[in-house]
Amino acid sequence: MKEAKIVTRDLTLHYGLKMALNSINLHIPEKEVTAFIGPSGCGKSTFLRCLNRMNDLIPSVHIKGEILIDGLDIYQKKIDVVNLRKKIGMVFQKSNPFAKSIFENVAYGPKINGISDKKKLTEIVESSLKNAAIWDEVKDRMHDSALGLSGGQQQRLCIARTLAVEPEIILMDEPASALDPISTGKIEELIFELKKKYTIVIVTHNMQQAARVSDHTAFFYLGELIEFGKTRKIFTAPDIKQTEEYITGRFG
Repeated sequence: MKEAKIVTRDLTLHYGLKMALNSINLHIPEKEVTAFIGPSGCGKSTFLRCLNRMNDLIPSVHIKGEILIDGLDIYQKKIDVVNLRKKIGMVFQKSNPFAKSIFENVAYGPKINGISDKKKLTEIVESSLKNAAIWDEVKDRMHDSALGLSGGQQQRLCIARTLAVEPEIILMDEPASALDPISTGKIEELIFELKKKYTIVIVTHNMQQAARVSDHTAFFYLGELIEFGKTRKIFTAPDIKQTEEYITGRFG
């Protein structure tokens, strides 16, 4: 296994009195795709949102344990959460482009981070759209509204917007669940390309998708990490009976 980019130690999370994650220990390798699978409500999206501290926005959340990224505990008091979220991009289940032009959507992050030079912004936008495999489809419509794109195009635009701030890690929460099979295929091909440069963590309900795109798979159930390992092994010869039962569709 490659060196770990993200390490969690005894990560426990409560929403008020309800425990959502129980003592999660996990090593997520660098520049590979790690998939989180498990039934609805098992804690996989909650865990994903811990990795860029999005759960901080929920008042009743209480978190214990450590999350280390490149050896640094991201829950230390002195951590700049804005900088952290620049390093860790997030792509949501429902594409959420801004009601602005395609160009302005991708330029938004770099502008907030202080880049105002038009030539530099144009370079960033073009390179991000190319890396998100959507440049050829939008290069002649850069000043059209992003809301005029199809669902699959909007999702790739949101990925381009994430790439524009040069993250190291990309979190994806069910990125293709609202898309048709052709658009889903494009997103999966894109994930395969992106892992050459980025560490990717994806939550998916689609077991076939996890098997196709990921190098490692973590199976969650009722807030517990049941099993983690190489995807091929998890899907063909899991160590835990519960994992096998979920993968073969006997529950969940």
